[in-house]
Amino acid sequence: MAIEIPLTQGKVAQIDEADLELVSGYKWYAHKDKNTFYAYANVRRADGSWTKVKMHRLILGLTDRKTQADHIDMNGLNNRRSNLRACSNAENMRNRGAYANNTSGFKGVIWQADMMKWRARIKVNGKLKHLGYYSTPPEAHAAYCRAAIELHGEFANFGAR
Repeated sequence: MAIEIPLTQGKVAQIDEADLELVSGYKWYAHKDKNTFYAYANVRRADGSWTKVKMHRLILGLTDRKTQADHIDMNGLNNRRSNLRACSNAENMRNRGAYANNTSGFKGVIWQADMMKWRARIKVNGKLKHLGYYSTPPEAHAAYCRAAIELHGEFANFGAR
């Protein structure tokens, strides 16, 4: 059963009932990072300085800064364990929707004016991989989806913007 944790700015975070004791010792607030809200708490360190704790990292028990937490549904306030997974930065970047400036409406699809076609491409190991030119955005997106399944596995995200 999901429990709602009230945050600032009228937001709420969802957690599993089993994690209520873990998060209840903190005062949580909503913080917007780009287009996504996350739940944070301020915590005093042993030396007296302050640091921020992210609810999703606390729930997963992540302390290594190189290990990230991915929200599978891309909702930063859905901190139920079934929606969280530890990952690398590269894996986390695979699970994102189309960029805000996307004009095709499909992730991985851009208009290639010199070819007068829709181009499908995907990022692999930090480099763009060309997947072909297509007459329509849905055809190009289908090529992107096939490549995403093959190259990104469980982190493949086919979302539109």
